[in-house]
Amino acid sequence: MASSEDSSVIGRARRYARVGGAVGGLALRFAGSKYLGMDIDKDRHASDLKAALGGLKGPLMKVAQIMATIPDALPDEYVQELKQLQTNAPSMGWPFVRRRMASELGHDWRGRFDSFDRDAAHAASLGQVHRATTADGRLLACKLQYPDMSSAVEADLKQLRLVFSIYERYDKAINTDQIHAELSARLREELDYAREAAHMALYARMLKGEKGVHVPETVADLSTARLLTMTWMEGAPLLDFQDAALEDRNRIAHNMFRAWYVPFYEFGVIHGDPHLGNYSVRPDHAVNLLDFGCIRVFPPSFVSGVIDLYHGLRDADRDLMVHAYETWGFTGLDQEMIDVLNIWAEFVYAPLMEDKVQKIQESDSGMYGARVANKVHEELRRLGGVTPPREFVLMDRAAIGLGSVFMHLKAEVNWYELFHELIGDFDLKRLGQRQTKALKSAGVPQ
Repeated sequence: MASSEDSSVIGRARRYARVGGAVGGLALRFAGSKYLGMDIDKDRHASDLKAALGGLKGPLMKVAQIMATIPDALPDEYVQELKQLQTNAPSMGWPFVRRRMASELGHDWRGRFDSFDRDAAHAASLGQVHRATTADGRLLACKLQYPDMSSAVEADLKQLRLVFSIYERYDKAINTDQIHAELSARLREELDYAREAAHMALYARMLKGEKGVHVPETVADLSTARLLTMTWMEGAPLLDFQDAALEDRNRIAHNMFRAWYVPFYEFGVIHGDPHLGNYSVRPDHAVNLLDFGCIRVFPPSFVSGVIDLYHGLRDADRDLMVHAYETWGFTGLDQEMIDVLNIWAEFVYAPLMEDKVQKIQESDSGMYGARVANKVHEELRRLGGVTPPREFVLMDRAAIGLGSVFMHLKAEVNWYELFHELIGDFDLKRLGQRQTKALKSAGVPQ
């Protein structure tokens, strides 16, 4: 049920004032260093920015994390600090939790649980999770949204637009209009816990045949638009397995690949947030998916374009490459621009090109990817820039985010084989039918 906080003009004004100093300062100081030769300590400034945004909590933290995974969207000094925000966010205290639970479930809410932990088990950008149990002993995770988040989203997106506009004044390599539009749409959706519950049901349906992936169940009578209660899933952070046996790390990588790409290639759906806090690993190395706020449904033609670009690169079929880019929504591409886009595409698709066991890239460092991204960015700037289509934003983010996971694991897998298991019998019409049926069954709004 909507409340006054969903459209609070006062709340939004407060947010502008509080965020404006941090974000405006970032934009102006960074622009000043470019235009005026100002000598700023970007490491210290980035740390200050993280502290300011962490205190504010909210969606700008989420945006910062998303931008941290898009090459060259922010300076590296800021990226390294902002990456830490979601996992290190401080939780709201018990008085807030008590008030919010009463507003969502009624003043007798406490009687609906056998136990409810006062301290949050996890705190993130838009809400925090409390562990609870039912009278019959079932373990639950109660995800509670922070107050005034709708106002916070609108205020933060306006500030993000300011940052983008200042950035583009001196660097026109990437037009950010569609990036901002996509992030705006996804962030507004993340506020709707009823939608997230539908996404959870969708993933349970899409992954029901995957023994290596687990999805929680929503407890509908303990959930509202701002409270999402689901079954608790035990698991350890992925980084706990960095020194495990290679066979175990490979099994985790295999399960992560299937968790992300079975939904994409079979249903046209991607989980756009492969952040370390959004999944955990079971003792048998199966994966728990924990968060379903950032989900993207693609037109079947977009999935077809991903496969077409793979075949175009593999077979050096330039016409098919161009067809793929145009299917995604790139426009006005000349030969030079296609060559530049192919630099990035060849980097992303490289592990899928050879039928052999290999790491996701030869180096365990992200420096090679950074060098490729820098080269692409320089060439885009030289050619006058490009406007990435909206759909491209989260797809690219998922690919890079998962690549980072596989690098952390130092996994050695036949990526070619995994990929071809999914695309071997691809049929555009069948994907569309399967997608429509799954979305309708799960109750995902369209």
